[in-house]
Amino acid sequence: MTTLIAESENQESLAPTGLIDIEQLDDELTSQFKDVLTVQQTLSRAVVSFQANKARPVYRWFKYKEAFSAALVEYLLSAYRIETGRLLDPFAGAGTALFAASDIGIAAEGIELLPIGQAIVKTRQLVQQGLTDDDLKALTRWIETDPWQDYESASPLPELRITKGAYPPETKIGIEKYLSAMTQESERVQAILKFVLLSVLESVSYTRKDGQYLRWDYRSGRRVGSKPFDKGLISDFTHAVRTKLREVVNDLSADIGTPDLFARDIVPGEVLLHQGSCLEVLPRLASRSFDVIFTSPPYCNRYDYTRTYALELALLGCDERRVVELRQDMLSCTVENRAKDLLKLNPAWSESVAVADNQCLLQAILSYLERQKDDGSLNNNGIPRMVRGYFYEMACVIQECHRVLRPNSLMFMVNDNVRYAGAAISVDLILSSMAEELGFQIERILVLPNGKGNSSQQMGEHGRESLRKCVYVWRKVL
Repeated sequence: MTTLIAESENQESLAPTGLIDIEQLDDELTSQFKDVLTVQQTLSRAVVSFQANKARPVYRWFKYKEAFSAALVEYLLSAYRIETGRLLDPFAGAGTALFAASDIGIAAEGIELLPIGQAIVKTRQLVQQGLTDDDLKALTRWIETDPWQDYESASPLPELRITKGAYPPETKIGIEKYLSAMTQESERVQAILKFVLLSVLESVSYTRKDGQYLRWDYRSGRRVGSKPFDKGLISDFTHAVRTKLREVVNDLSADIGTPDLFARDIVPGEVLLHQGSCLEVLPRLASRSFDVIFTSPPYCNRYDYTRTYALELALLGCDERRVVELRQDMLSCTVENRAKDLLKLNPAWSESVAVADNQCLLQAILSYLERQKDDGSLNNNGIPRMVRGYFYEMACVIQECHRVLRPNSLMFMVNDNVRYAGAAISVDLILSSMAEELGFQIERILVLPNGKGNSSQQMGEHGRESLRKCVYVWRKVL
């Protein structure tokens, strides 16, 4: 790691938990894990993100940008020769790990809090169970005739404060007629049509998902930020629906077409989804009941999924109160998360809390961020609370993952390192150190060849040093 200040007199002027202290502790931890930190040339950012799913049937239907690719799941399960058993994803998201495992015959369970993730998984489960010829004919009819166009009644569009005015007037009317018209179809077809609508909301709106919030196009009339934002093309609603429906029908038709005579006869594994926070669901799962965990938790990067997916949450019936509840129930990854009483949630997590308390690099970072807050140097005073909550909650998640895994089983985790107030936070090293204390053996920390950049603000103030993006490979020994 690059030395920030070389002169001894400058080092002495820093507080005990200043950047130099963080850097030294980070170097020590890097040295501890140097034999397992491995640059993996076969891993690209496309594979460790949604990008590689864009051309893959079914996986491409909904652009869930926080997902990793099915190819990553297949690659790692194959590399470690995992072909049977039961997989768990505590942060299931769009269900990529679940269905990629199911496709090779592995049963899979997931935990997902956000209704949009739940809706995607439910639709995939419906497709996996099989649609009838009549279902496909009905969907094809919607492509060819646009039955909502001349529909007289219209169901009011569910909205939140943050989504009001999100669509051009004619688009809003089209969505409302679409919602009414689809009620005339069978339950299975309605589910697919609702999913198709969810999949096009962003493209037909004035908004664009941008990590921590929704960005609003200047044509919406909203003034957000100092510079007007031009989203570019705002898709025509009818065109967007037809295109997505055609993609879905084509994928479904190909899936039930002529089978590959040379394909291995694989019975898809069962897919089961638990709805709720993993901090509540994980403790209810039986000990030693899974053979592999494959997951990617929210990153410690201030992304607020209740805002970026506000259009979808509104359409799925979430009101203002429910959105606030979801935001607080999420793993702490946004500055609005309040501190959770972890020991009240589960007294058995005292071991996890103690491990986090004793993680020297983490505590140095937390002390540094608190000092920055006291000095008025942070752009948001919620950052120290968020970072603290993130690592303490992740320690509890790691403890539960160790408990539910069978001995000698592997856990794969995709995550990013982050930076706040000039302090590079090695999430990979801190989590791996805590995992080791909680009973895991750290087999590999697979590092992508190209790190990720910092925010424009961080780069302006602290330079362009890239941050590691990694896949952790941990083994439960006992």
